Amino acid sequence: MKILVIEDNESVSSMIELFFEKEGIHGEFVKDGLTGYERAVSESWDCLIIDWMLPRMDGVTICRKLRQAGIAVPIIMLTAKDSESDQVLGLEMGADDYVTKPFSPLALMARIKAVTRRYSVVKDVDPDDTTLKTDHFIINTKTREVLLDGKPVPNLTPKEFDLLHFFIQHPKQVFSREQLLDRVWGYDFYGDDRTVDVHIKRLRSKVSNANRMFFHTVWGVGYRFDETAGTPE
Repeated sequence: MKILVIEDNESVSSMIELFFEKEGIHGEFVKDGLTGYERAVSESWDCLIIDWMLPRMDGVTICRKLRQAGIAVPIIMLTAKDSESDQVLGLEMGADDYVTKPFSPLALMARIKAVTRRYSVVKDVDPDDTTLKTDHFIINTKTREVLLDGKPVPNLTPKEFDLLHFFIQHPKQVFSREQLLDRVWGYDFYGDDRTVDVHIKRLRSKVSNANRMFFHTVWGVGYRFDETAGTPE
């Protein structure tokens, strides 16, 4: 694996570096946020580990800018902030997971393996990175066509396609309506969050049946996409 670590604390970086050497992971370490952002966009990485508080550009800003640029790489935030609101903010800006300091290298490694597994669903792509394949879906991001079990899914609106594409990139992860508005509709969206409910309902009607429901409601939280669960809630 090739991992970029953006962390200005020497002791934390040294601990991670020693562990990476034992695990056979190629790690590159950067001490400030702006340089880290530039390295993140200049090469391909298997995972990014980004500290929350950094000189020149903070980790949340790095994460947001990467997602706005369409860079789909697993991101783990390192943070000394342990409040729920701070953790949610990091996830809303595009982080896939977070680790609260102090942490053990084994705990970090477990998170790395988890987030990279989530992204493995989109690894089977064509040379132009235009096709995503899962057990049931094939999505062509260039032509914006969707196949479900080999059959075309007709009449998807642009936003329905964007929402399906986002969920397929993040299987089994639970997202709140607010997170979906930020990640799919954009940070400048000021509409009612009930628009998410409407789009999920329409997507369900187009890609689900009595035997399988891909979009699942997590009551009190939001929604998740899961191809392995066939029984509707």
